[in-house]
Amino acid sequence: MEKNKKIGIIVGVLIASILVVALGVYFFYNNGMKAVGKNETVEFTVKAGDNKIEIISKLADAGIIKNKYAALIYVFTHSSKNLQAGKYSLSKNWDAKKIIDNIADGKIINPTPIVKITFVEGKRFNEYAEQIAENFNMDYDEIISKTSDENFLKELPDKYWFITDEILSDKLYYPLEGYVFPDTYEFFANASIEYIMYTMLNQMEVKLEPYKEQIENSKFSAHEYLTMASIVEKEAVKSADRKTVSQVIYKRLDQNMNLGMDVTTYYGVKKDLQEALYDVDLKDDNPYNTRNENLIGLPAGAICSPSLDSIDAVLNPSNTDYLYFVADVKTGKVYFASTFEEFLKFKNELM
Repeated sequence: MEKNKKIGIIVGVLIASILVVALGVYFFYNNGMKAVGKNETVEFTVKAGDNKIEIISKLADAGIIKNKYAALIYVFTHSSKNLQAGKYSLSKNWDAKKIIDNIADGKIINPTPIVKITFVEGKRFNEYAEQIAENFNMDYDEIISKTSDENFLKELPDKYWFITDEILSDKLYYPLEGYVFPDTYEFFANASIEYIMYTMLNQMEVKLEPYKEQIENSKFSAHEYLTMASIVEKEAVKSADRKTVSQVIYKRLDQNMNLGMDVTTYYGVKKDLQEALYDVDLKDDNPYNTRNENLIGLPAGAICSPSLDSIDAVLNPSNTDYLYFVADVKTGKVYFASTFEEFLKFKNELM
């Protein structure tokens, strides 16, 4: 009886403690979400790339919200609150909820025109840069410079799980080649190149998420998968062919063979696929040219922006014994061979 009484007292104390804590949190949250209470309107800028914690902290530091911890509770318990970049006019007479909702809804000052732009899969990064320059009144050389800036690039591995210091290699022609996802986007006409890149990288992260565990548990890095996917993108059109081209790449890598794929040579010598390749091109000693017998393994990086279909192909290759293939550029058909003799036969027939 005495024991039950003690247990009852302990339970009562615990319940009372929980209630006290809950009430404390409730009052802390509600008080922290109240307006600062000043009859003052201020301009506040959300920079592209700032995360939710950074934005809320800056609001608190500027005296626009009362308590950043209460505001963070609100933001993270409302997963749909994606805070948008732009310049805002905010009143200190508004409570934190209204301020955060205003930013989440993108109610910026003097909204600028929207530019809708489609980046086609299989294109090179420099082609995207030309497209951006034309649509956003930017300088092409400045785009290339900013997207190759070491300080900008060093921030990316901390923001994205699929990006590592591999993008800092001096062998790469364009550090973000293959990383920006080809899709249709809408940007404000005054969007910065950094914001455009972050948006395209965010989309790549979304597309790679279903493969994250497989990539992280593989002997290949995301950089290498994107490199392979970019080759597949250029070599084949149909999904089934892409999976088999992927298998050929793996087979050749396993056997320490030269990949010997023309599409890497075109990229390495900076020629379009419509141009002719000469012996000097095939022998050119650059970090992409897999036709050069000295380059065993994968090229330094991607040779274009691969589609999701090509990314899936390298992560789910077919199961065959092919070591060779010839792609008919006129029809898009790919002929696969297990022996060099078969390969030569197909090649001669297509010449």
